[in-house]
Amino acid sequence: MDIATLLGIVLGLGLVIVSIMLGEGVAGFKPFLNYEAALIVLGGTICAIFVNYPMSQVFGLFKVLKKVLTTGGEDTSEIVTTFVNFAKKGRTEGFLALEGDVKSLKNDFLKRGVQLVIDGSDQEFIRNMMETEVGFIEERHKVGAEIFNSLGTYSPAFGIIGTVLGMVLMLNSISNVEEVPRRMALCLAAAFFGLGSGYMLFLPMAGKLRRRSEEEIFVKQITIRGVLLLQSGVSPSIMEANLKAYLEPSKRALIRKSE
Repeated sequence: MDIATLLGIVLGLGLVIVSIMLGEGVAGFKPFLNYEAALIVLGGTICAIFVNYPMSQVFGLFKVLKKVLTTGGEDTSEIVTTFVNFAKKGRTEGFLALEGDVKSLKNDFLKRGVQLVIDGSDQEFIRNMMETEVGFIEERHKVGAEIFNSLGTYSPAFGIIGTVLGMVLMLNSISNVEEVPRRMALCLAAAFFGLGSGYMLFLPMAGKLRRRSEEEIFVKQITIRGVLLLQSGVSPSIMEANLKAYLEPSKRALIRKSE
């Protein structure tokens, strides 16, 4: 579980709840229990997403949401250490000796890259294969972030629609004074739900997905570089020096400690 994402959501909702409690107490929540406003905003936003995207991509949103709420980042220092060890073994025993080590790798992208080296593929072929895969990964990530960005755009818009609808209904029944407060509550609750969900949840999640994508692509760039260096038969020290350039100082220190 990504603590930062969870903490941001919980703190945001907590601050809203505390603000209501300090102002009105428990009775302050009653105006927000407006199902008409929730239906207009959430229902309208979901319908707009179905219009804008294929059904397969919309239903894939749950997998994307899992990516937002989990960390799952790769340990870059471990990847560098793995390549240094592969370079040592490859120079002394040959690339075929790496087959047993490759089978135990959990990183599928790294596994496929090193397997191409073992199979005797040339550098250009390896580069094209791996960079093509990275391109498709970037495209998939882009769609996920785009859907959340659309949710963050549509929900405030439907909040405004709900506000306008509430105003129309209120003005239509203004002769009935008892209906005015309920219609006004619909107006303001719809705006609250739309703006709150858009700017507190959906848009920040889209930003988190973009950051996740950048981190994953960065790790894959390190992997591609390592595979190409391995194929060229560089020494372990050159492998380490090249790949350490991708890492921050704290990560470089971890590699030194593991040696």
